Amino acid sequence: MRSISVVIPNYNGKHLFEKYFESNYKILKGLGPDVQIIVVDDASTDDSVSYLENHYGSEITIIRKEKNSGFANTCNLGIRKANNDLIFLLNTDVTLEEGYFEKLYKYFELEDTFGVMGRIIGMEDDNILDAARSPKILGRKIKPSNFFYLQDADTLTPTFYLSGAIALMDTRKLKAINGFNEMFNPYYGEDQEMSIRAWRLGWKCYYEHNAVCRHEVSATTKGHKDNYSVKRIYFRNRYYMHHLHLHGSDLNLYHLQVILSDVLPSILTLQFYKAEAYLDFLRNMNELKQRKTAFKRQMRTYKSNLGINDIIENIQIMLKYKQVVKL
Repeated sequence: MRSISVVIPNYNGKHLFEKYFESNYKILKGLGPDVQIIVVDDASTDDSVSYLENHYGSEITIIRKEKNSGFANTCNLGIRKANNDLIFLLNTDVTLEEGYFEKLYKYFELEDTFGVMGRIIGMEDDNILDAARSPKILGRKIKPSNFFYLQDADTLTPTFYLSGAIALMDTRKLKAINGFNEMFNPYYGEDQEMSIRAWRLGWKCYYEHNAVCRHEVSATTKGHKDNYSVKRIYFRNRYYMHHLHLHGSDLNLYHLQVILSDVLPSILTLQFYKAEAYLDFLRNMNELKQRKTAFKRQMRTYKSNLGINDIIENIQIMLKYKQVVKL
């Protein structure tokens, strides 16, 4: 069994700790004496930190940020602090079912495993909120498929990306790719973009249908910003992800597609969030170029030349002749 560091990002989550943390804490402590629990507080204005200090004291490590910045930066601070074999990202609005980790260890017997996630269901029902996804391209837009799982429980199920809410990952590999891209702060899409980098370096992401957790929908982002701002951030991060991982004519055609299908309709219908998101993207073009160049260097270091189309093909090969259950 490998040792685990648990990284829990928090922003004003006292009410969630009160509801869910004790149950998770018991499961985490049951993993053995080496488990490391790190809570990174993103400059909360509630009593989250006081609550944890009063109830768990020295049993957990608390990192306090003075300035609120978002999910990617908050997780990265915890990732840097982690010193065990595996890192488990856990949202404050998630509860783990018994036996969650025991079903995941087998994946790390494979040398090229980057990480694995379990099935996410509702807090009050068994409706599936997240499962495996495979990538597809519509025009030049990269889209995840609908949820699926494989009927054969003994078959390893690949997934396009790992959910940042409950992903268990190889610490060495996660630190090698420098965790999440902090351009994606405050939230949305950072887990997908990180998983793409892992696939492109030749590593694999998996989904385990029999490892189950429950999730309170939107509990961590609800009330964080108004709906217009949330949609603007979502599309800005979509544009970031595509620019980072498409190349040549595919990239040029993607931007043409975005202008025709997103930006112009956004202006004509007076729903300006997509147009403003694209402007946000253009303002940060220099940093995107720097990150893209840095990742190209890293790919050379790992002797990989995989692109998005290769990821799609590799996942399709892994799913070939398997009994796929679409949700």
